[in-house]
Amino acid sequence: MTEELELLRQADPVSADEGPWRDRPLTACAQARLAALTAGAEPRGRPRPLRRRPLLMGLAAASAAAAAALVLTFSGAGSSPAVAAPVALPLHGDAPSVSLDSLAGRAEARARAAGREDGPRRGSHLQSWYMSMESGPKAAPPVTVPEERITSWNDDGSGSELVVATDPRHPGRPVIHDNDGTWQTVSDGKVLHRKTYPAGSEAQHSGLAARTKPATDAGELREQLSWLYGGADGTSTTPQLLSALSSFRQEWTPGPRETAAVVRMLADADGLRQAGVVTDRLGRRGQAYVYDGPDGAANSTRQMVILDPRTGDLLGLEITFTKDEPDFKIKSGEVMSYEAWMP
Repeated sequence: MTEELELLRQADPVSADEGPWRDRPLTACAQARLAALTAGAEPRGRPRPLRRRPLLMGLAAASAAAAAALVLTFSGAGSSPAVAAPVALPLHGDAPSVSLDSLAGRAEARARAAGREDGPRRGSHLQSWYMSMESGPKAAPPVTVPEERITSWNDDGSGSELVVATDPRHPGRPVIHDNDGTWQTVSDGKVLHRKTYPAGSEAQHSGLAARTKPATDAGELREQLSWLYGGADGTSTTPQLLSALSSFRQEWTPGPRETAAVVRMLADADGLRQAGVVTDRLGRRGQAYVYDGPDGAANSTRQMVILDPRTGDLLGLEITFTKDEPDFKIKSGEVMSYEAWMP
């Protein structure tokens, strides 16, 4: 076998010692793809309601954004025009701030003390506010849609999904909901989607990303986020990394070791600056870190990451417009999306 391998190396012009095709251990990406190949065809994605994602002006060309815009129609009893989009979270000027590097150290100390049972959990608990927009001279004002989403999977492969129309900032008030392209007001707490899966269902309904256990090393985790959740360019920029982190967090609830990897990954990212302390939309105080550099074609957004100052847990992600967008009736300072993560 050694002689055949040497003959192949001599016939192959690619170096075995240098370059991207050199002999070396498989990367996390390669290991996962090899596992998928040897396990057979990848299962089809699990049915779920369409996840409303924000229209990222800085990450897509304006023409693509306009093509994706919907004509919004309000109906239903007690319906009314959408209120103005929420403003960005204010900073507490008198509160002490913690650097990402220091917070990563805290998270790593917590990870070292974690037990074997403190691993990641499949599923997530998310409260979101996503803005939908339309363009043109007759465009309606932007609409911010609040939803709470809980996804859970158990060791036996059983699971559940729950989506509720609710806005914790205004308990009891009607909530705007997208009913197959028609905007309606529904009662606070209305169940929009509920699904349970029997034992053994996870293997049939989850995709590769959901079946790939998150890495506990910052570099390996960023590589995972790149090929599992990144676009054509992976996570080469900080906005792409934060978008991939959001998608990852909708699949997994990290344990202490994975959380430490997330915080260290953010500490190593370009352009995330220490901003101060905020109180998020669920009333929790957190450390805020802001990226306001180039975000793509329009460069019109600011992204804020909010972390628990004791554990490093991801509390929230906020994207705010930094420029007026007259075609979409957007004003600078309005919030495009806010995601609040819960245990």
